[in-house]
Amino acid sequence: MAQLWGGRFTKETDWKVYHFNASIGFDKRLLNEDIEGSIAHVTMLAKQQILTETERDQIISGLRGILDDTLSGKLTIDEDTYEDVHSFVEAHLIDRIGDAGKKLHTGRSRNDQVALDMKLYTRKQVKEVDGLIKELLLVILQTMEDNLETYMPGFTHLQKAQPITLAHHFGAYLEMFTRDRSRLSDIYERMNYCPLGAGALAGTTYPLDREYSAQLMDFQGPTLNSMDSVADRDYLIEFLAALSTIMMHLSRFSEEIIIWNSNEYQFVEIDDAYSTGSSIMPQKKNPDIAELVRGKTGRVYGALVSLLTTMKGLPLAYNKDMQEDKEVAFDAFDTVKDCLELFTGMLRTMKFKKDRMEKSAMNGFTNATDAADYLVGKGVPFRDAHGIIGRLVLYCIEKNTSIDALSLKELKEISPVFEEDIYDAVSLKTCVEKRLTIGAPGPDAMKEVIAFHKARLQ
Repeated sequence: MAQLWGGRFTKETDWKVYHFNASIGFDKRLLNEDIEGSIAHVTMLAKQQILTETERDQIISGLRGILDDTLSGKLTIDEDTYEDVHSFVEAHLIDRIGDAGKKLHTGRSRNDQVALDMKLYTRKQVKEVDGLIKELLLVILQTMEDNLETYMPGFTHLQKAQPITLAHHFGAYLEMFTRDRSRLSDIYERMNYCPLGAGALAGTTYPLDREYSAQLMDFQGPTLNSMDSVADRDYLIEFLAALSTIMMHLSRFSEEIIIWNSNEYQFVEIDDAYSTGSSIMPQKKNPDIAELVRGKTGRVYGALVSLLTTMKGLPLAYNKDMQEDKEVAFDAFDTVKDCLELFTGMLRTMKFKKDRMEKSAMNGFTNATDAADYLVGKGVPFRDAHGIIGRLVLYCIEKNTSIDALSLKELKEISPVFEEDIYDAVSLKTCVEKRLTIGAPGPDAMKEVIAFHKARLQ
């Protein structure tokens, strides 16, 4: 068992204890970050004349060789031999370059080392998730541009409410995912400070240049309290919270696609590449991707709650409990990236049944509010107009018809205020196009919103 400690101990660690304590099974994915942080560390040590330039070059060459050999498969990480990724790297470095490798850890603790590795890794994940959301936003924007006049019912309480367009409906998700990107940007800025040099908890007596170390790894600067540096997981909690919100938005979107894909709605057809069939029912075409995205949302929520629970009672500074941050975080990162990528592909290839959407809007009294507004325009007080249209809807239900299908004679029997122009006033096209305020479904307002988001994405 290769360990970075042991001089104070007289007995070998119990094998079960060793495996219970070890993190190599999951922190091996931090290999790139561990090498990156170590290269920056020894570069700074040489600048401060704590190491010679020759020692620096030997160590850096050895570290890069370990990384290359591991990535190529020439060197494998033996989980039974090494406690964590740090001991794996250091043991192989010493094997390769000798005594110079023993100087790698000068002025550094595993506490600030693992804090750095996790922050470097999480920082990359923030950027990757942001890029995937941008791809999704581009697909949403294209769908909006193509469907400015695709009429459909808008819903409240899952009941048809007012006519909108598909562009307007997708625009709601455009706003949600845009806010998600904003949150990721905030998290990146707040987390982008370097913990390297904090030591175990109280810094070090070596004359380190922490500003230089931070600069080498594109951090804004060093963290300002060594205890907080090794005990902080706020950035990870914030990121998991942001990922949970992203999954909540994906889940809501998935739920609507599942409903729209049902036989009762038939608003959309999901591409065969993003659907599955039934082992017994040959007619089935199931929206499995949307259902799995909806289902995996709870998994990401679980990662957030798990880490919050782990951190809630920990005294300063580092505690071994904090090792539990990685497995749940790694799983959440992978889950969200997979969901974003697959959901975007499903959305890009999905076909919309525009005639079915428009017919649904026409048959659901979605123009009832506009009919009431028509009466108000003729001088009828709104509360009276609301009652008149309520009676009109009841009449249509009894006759199994719609407002725009009634004769003018039938309309006048309910209110003599109705004239021939009522038919234009309650057409879907009019109902949508006269809603011109920014944020409404009118085509001019929608074009303005699309242009704003296009410029923002560029």
